[in-house]
Amino acid sequence: MRIEVVTLFPALIADALRHGVLARAIERGLLSVGTEDLRAHASDVHRTVDDRPYGGGPGMVLKPEPLCAAIDAARARVPAGSPRIALSAQGEPLTQRAVAQLAQLPGLVLIAGRYEGIDERVFALAVDREVSIGDYVLSGGELPALVLIDALARLQPGALGDERSSVQESFEDGLLDWPHYTRPEEFAGQRVPAVLSSGDHAAIDRWRRRQSVGRTWLRRPDLMGRASLDAERAALLEEFLTEQRDGAQR
Repeated sequence: MRIEVVTLFPALIADALRHGVLARAIERGLLSVGTEDLRAHASDVHRTVDDRPYGGGPGMVLKPEPLCAAIDAARARVPAGSPRIALSAQGEPLTQRAVAQLAQLPGLVLIAGRYEGIDERVFALAVDREVSIGDYVLSGGELPALVLIDALARLQPGALGDERSSVQESFEDGLLDWPHYTRPEEFAGQRVPAVLSSGDHAAIDRWRRRQSVGRTWLRRPDLMGRASLDAERAALLEEFLTEQRDGAQR
């Protein structure tokens, strides 16, 4: 997969690519990430890429001429069929399902805005989609772009040490992940649930699925409407809630 990031801070992107799963995916040739410096497309000696907003108001707005030129330059380096995505608080929420869909594409152009915003004509002329990583405002689109790149890297076959990791995580089936434990068996008076060391793989699997459904019900009830609460999940949830009530009564 080929990704190009249009940004005012290419070094910020490059630095993050040297660590963890991202670095491994790039080293293995599973992912290629480049940057296009927005200031390289400024037409004046001061390399100006922003200006005051029409109508007044605080902040500065990224100018359309250099930004569209930078997007075009980045687009020329990605395969055909690669959408241009602006990271924006106004965009559609980024979900695991959306990441999985994007991971099937040959490439992406990611547009990291800065300052007060981007001239609206850029969205009309050079953006195919807007994506948001959450309902809050950041200083720029670089960190959201890196979030998306990291999520995409994890889904590239061969990027993870164990391919099961990418399917046994929160949101893969619309639910939160189950609890995880490692050694020691007891820490600060807290013990690992006995079922996990029982060797009964069917019981372990059921415990994990029950915890996943229950955690989602308690922590993210908004997800339960989207997740399919079929007969099996309904039974697991009832078991979980019964355990919770029994534990509270002891």
